[in-house]
Amino acid sequence: MNFISTRGNAAGIGFVDTFLMGLAEDGGLMIPAELPVIDQDKMKQWERLSYQELTLEIFQLFTGDEIPREELKQLIDESYATFRSPVVTPLRKIRDDLHILELFHGPTFAFKDVALQFLGNLYSYVSQRQNKIINILGATSGDTGAAAIEGVRGKDGIRICILHPHEKVSKVQELQMTTVGNENVLNLAVKGNFDDCQRIIKELFADLEFKSRYHLRAINSINFVRILAQTVYYFYAYLQLVRQNPAAQISFSVPTGNFGNILSAFLAKRMGLPVHRLILATNENNILERFVREGVYMPDEFRSTHSPSMDIQVASNFERYLYYLVGEDSQQVSAMMKQFQEDGKVVLSAGLLAKVQSDFQAYGVKNDECLRMIESYSREADYLLDPHTACGVAAYESCGDKNTVTVVLATAHPAKFDESIRLVGIAQEFPADIQRLFDKPQHQQLVDNDKAEIAAQLERFFGTR
Repeated sequence: MNFISTRGNAAGIGFVDTFLMGLAEDGGLMIPAELPVIDQDKMKQWERLSYQELTLEIFQLFTGDEIPREELKQLIDESYATFRSPVVTPLRKIRDDLHILELFHGPTFAFKDVALQFLGNLYSYVSQRQNKIINILGATSGDTGAAAIEGVRGKDGIRICILHPHEKVSKVQELQMTTVGNENVLNLAVKGNFDDCQRIIKELFADLEFKSRYHLRAINSINFVRILAQTVYYFYAYLQLVRQNPAAQISFSVPTGNFGNILSAFLAKRMGLPVHRLILATNENNILERFVREGVYMPDEFRSTHSPSMDIQVASNFERYLYYLVGEDSQQVSAMMKQFQEDGKVVLSAGLLAKVQSDFQAYGVKNDECLRMIESYSREADYLLDPHTACGVAAYESCGDKNTVTVVLATAHPAKFDESIRLVGIAQEFPADIQRLFDKPQHQQLVDNDKAEIAAQLERFFGTR
């Protein structure tokens, strides 16, 4: 399969080169030149596959012959061997019309593990096959950093630097990143918010000389392989439910900040998954809700919330969605992104807004509503939600249809956000792996929100042999 840039100036690029490239050299994002479409007969054959077997089938549609099937199978099996659930992403039935898809059974207790354990192994595979040092650079609002570090810590031929917003992630998220003592890991705590971290990352990747000199690779969801890995659990959840009830109409409610998780759902639907509705759940940083409701994409005042991993204003995967929204017209995408850079906003025509509203419903969750969801579901359903999952449940309650089945994505274990859980008077017992973090020393550098200072840190770290 060939991959192209959303802005049209990169084309005919293979799977491995797309994986290594991350951000396209024209500033766009890499996407398949043509998405494969899976027919219903094929999906019927997939209903009884294990999660690992399903991942193999979906990835082979994109890798072609670049990675031999047996080697790809080994990468997948190794990636999910560390998950605490044998089915990787189990479904929990809460009531007839509501299921929770638990995506937090990986080593860092967050949905990012599903993609990043695989990406870590794939980077190691490519490094060994090409005999190259790989330097990974990423930004995190909390969970990506921990999952990415866990995926590559201590691996030969790989170094990783993660930027996170200082004092704007949960304590457990911070500890998961900064208690890793491996020499191939650097944590930079930036005096700013996640959008500041993400902006600097994009600027460094757009500096082609700097990117080339230090062989920078992306772990954020600007890397298409992360998006692809996340499509699998939508297929898996859907197939498990229709096997039980072939007539069921199935929707997904997706907590999202960077537009990556729900973009994976959108791509799964374009590939033939017959999803009924896609519900986009945001918090008080509700730029994406306003985009769906009003057709205006424009950052607003940053707000710290009880769901910090969604405290994002500028969604890095928004451009990929725009590409499909405007009929795969890369020139129009380039013009819209230029408008966004110059004016700070994108305003859709009435026709395009109608298309957006046929693709998504959206709901922005207030802080107090998030806490009410945690308290009420703990009391009434005996199920403890983390605050991001609580936003997904609130969106289901606002937008869901009782005559269909809605799957809410549980994006993290509640222990990762105990600060929010304690606000509703719930005392939880931490898993042993999380409890041990509090006794470990931390390793991080505090830096200003300054591209030059961060570049100097990277030069020292990635410049070592």
